[in-house]
Amino acid sequence: MQKYKTAAYLRLSYTDEKSAESDSILNQKKLINDFIASRPELELVSERIDDGWSGTNFQRPNFQAMLADIEAGKINCVVVKDLSRLGRDYIDTGRYLRQIFPQYGVRFIAINDNIDTLKDRCDDISISFKNIINDAYAHDISKKTRSALAVKRKNGDYVGACPIYGYVKSADNKNRLAVDDYAAEVVRDIFRMKIEGVSAAKIANELNTNGELSPIAYKRHHGLPFPKGGYADVSEAKWSATTVIRILKDETYTGVLIQGKQTTGNHKIKKLTSKPSDEWERTEQAHDAIIRRHDFELVQRIIRLDTRISPQNSEVYLFSGILICGCCGGRMTRKVNANQGNRRVYYNCRTGRNNGCETPVMLREPDLIDCVLQNTKSYINNIISLNEMLTTMTTENLNRSLVEKYSVRISENENRLEEVRKFKSSLYEQFVNGNVSKDDYKYMKASYDADYSRLTAAKTTLNSELENARNSTGERLKWVEHFKQYSGLEELDRKAVIRLIRSIRVVDKKTLDITFNFADEYGMAVMFKKNESTKEVV
Repeated sequence: MQKYKTAAYLRLSYTDEKSAESDSILNQKKLINDFIASRPELELVSERIDDGWSGTNFQRPNFQAMLADIEAGKINCVVVKDLSRLGRDYIDTGRYLRQIFPQYGVRFIAINDNIDTLKDRCDDISISFKNIINDAYAHDISKKTRSALAVKRKNGDYVGACPIYGYVKSADNKNRLAVDDYAAEVVRDIFRMKIEGVSAAKIANELNTNGELSPIAYKRHHGLPFPKGGYADVSEAKWSATTVIRILKDETYTGVLIQGKQTTGNHKIKKLTSKPSDEWERTEQAHDAIIRRHDFELVQRIIRLDTRISPQNSEVYLFSGILICGCCGGRMTRKVNANQGNRRVYYNCRTGRNNGCETPVMLREPDLIDCVLQNTKSYINNIISLNEMLTTMTTENLNRSLVEKYSVRISENENRLEEVRKFKSSLYEQFVNGNVSKDDYKYMKASYDADYSRLTAAKTTLNSELENARNSTGERLKWVEHFKQYSGLEELDRKAVIRLIRSIRVVDKKTLDITFNFADEYGMAVMFKKNESTKEVV
């Protein structure tokens, strides 16, 4: 009697009903062991278990280990509970039954399906039919799972497996995020340092110096779920500039839940593809915020700026990314000129006449700092003088005006988006009809796509501002306190510049056009003051 060196293979998918006793790993094991014990020609050599792996994926770790044993001649028989445990993909399962196993002389047994390749032919119609049924089952489960996840996303439920650093799954509701107090403080420190002008690389170095565990290391240390593969599998992962930037750009920290950014073509395709931002599922106030909305938006603006840093201390220069040439609109550059022991620091337009500047301006840094400081102090004093009037002003009227303003801008944005949609549709028709060449089509389509992405991003921002205006109950007047905290300002630093100023346009050596943050709110307050004064006179 021929002896068969046998491998027992067991698999359980995440999507299988784990409470069903017949599909549990323990019951698969008992069924297979009892079967092998009743067959004297079968000698159990190994037991391979893939717990939590889909039958459509044949890159399962223990399945691949079993294949390695087969190729090494250690195994010449495989026993499974039923054919679906081997796999649910019709083509790949058939390939193993008809090609790979016969190539290595492997006997295959599926107990509940009464399949034994020593006795049965693998091209048997019943086996092919079972394969098709298993494949169809996987497809049906995939559709139901996708549909269920889509509904949960629309309802604002968290469906991810690994919450981002700073959050954990709520103990009361696994579909809600709860703040992880310790990690949340680290996140707040990261945002604080960025607002103060510290570069991402220096933030990472400081966290590593202070012994703070990186997000992956922190999750491992505390037994929290974390993504597998790639950077996550580095044994001693440290903080890096990339990790810091990823945290700084994640809107989840403001209490907004954004899901459905990526998808796959179907249940057999594992490669993820990115979805357009207008197809993402976005839920406001889905969980407690770690970072205030204003601070988050401030950091996004800082990241978009030209954050050129000082070689000596890795901190961002005072006016980096904020100083703009009034002639060409380009960013002005900080220069240092050392001559015979004299050190002069100045700003100029880096493109100058080459970019159309008729009279490029050069400003000494001390003069610029003094001018900006005096203008900022004057602006803060103006706001403080308005404060008494603002505290008596009803936020309802102020919010109503802001709602009207943002509604108009959103309407304009929608009209422009619709124009771009029509242009894109018309462009494709002209390409199909041969009126536009392939190269022109590609160039123009890329241009329209860029416009569409920009307008879509603007739409998201405007809708957020509109929602803030509608829901505000006194929040709109907090900007006054934002400026009042700098009432004793006597020296400029990067933190003050970023928090107070949006841009500085250099018109000429004696004229600066400074746009402060909350300019809309300030303009609205001034308008209300004028209206109230007019009413009193009448």
